Amino acid sequence: MTTSELEVTRRPAAADPPRRLPILAERVVAPFRRGTPPDPRPATGFYTDTTVCIGCKACEVACKQWNQLPADGFAWTGNSYDNTGGLSATSWRQVKFIEQFDGAGAGHPDRWLMMSDVCKHCVAAPCQHACPTGAIIYNEFGNVYIQPDICNGCAYCIAACPFGVITRATIDGHAHKCTLCFDRQRDGLVPACAKACPTASIQFGPVDELLERARSRVEELHRRGETDAYLYGDRPGPTYSSLNSFYLLVDRPSVYGLPETPVNPWLHMQGDYLRALVSGLLSLAALVAALLLGGAHR
Repeated sequence: MTTSELEVTRRPAAADPPRRLPILAERVVAPFRRGTPPDPRPATGFYTDTTVCIGCKACEVACKQWNQLPADGFAWTGNSYDNTGGLSATSWRQVKFIEQFDGAGAGHPDRWLMMSDVCKHCVAAPCQHACPTGAIIYNEFGNVYIQPDICNGCAYCIAACPFGVITRATIDGHAHKCTLCFDRQRDGLVPACAKACPTASIQFGPVDELLERARSRVEELHRRGETDAYLYGDRPGPTYSSLNSFYLLVDRPSVYGLPETPVNPWLHMQGDYLRALVSGLLSLAALVAALLLGGAHR
């Protein structure tokens, strides 16, 4: 997963696949031809250690630059040093600054909490469940990936995500979010944000390896007296799956703008399905009864 970028540029260009039909016929048939799916790879993700984040925003800049995302303007939010404001279709990384005061610091924060936020790439993603066009898929690395050319802009994924990750772009009306640098991964490269992080706050790799590394880090912090350290999203809960992009935190999730207990909205759909089925059967029974009674009167 750590191929040199210079090595990638020296690789020969791939040849175009041979045409099996004349050009015009190929253009008609090609959209309906199913390609060969890639072989599944070990699931990859991010482990974000908030205790070593210094708020430099190198991850934000690297993400913008690599993915050619437009600027969000230069408005001053007044929210500490966070002028990104939140994740969006044009900001796939956001460095959060949380200033904590105890009242004795003469207006100066007593503790800074910083976290680089990103799509959680949920193991069971509600956005993928809600997408009616199949635009949201799991790629061979187990990442949640939006195919913008298939997205119809319905915004069902936006409503389904409990983390507020996805938004629609004003440029094309499609939903966009972190791709976990799918293009870089396919060339054996580390995602741009993780490569740019100077303190290894953002770590990338196979999820199993990241979990082992993160749990060792929590144990280390506990030995050093940071007893509040814990992992968020490393295990599935009763209302939500585990996250392939998980965090090491030292305060409540809500302090970092994360839901204390995320809930997959599909858990509440069983009752809706049952009510829809019962109402449909009752309507059908009423229609059949009306037809029978109408026929009997004749």
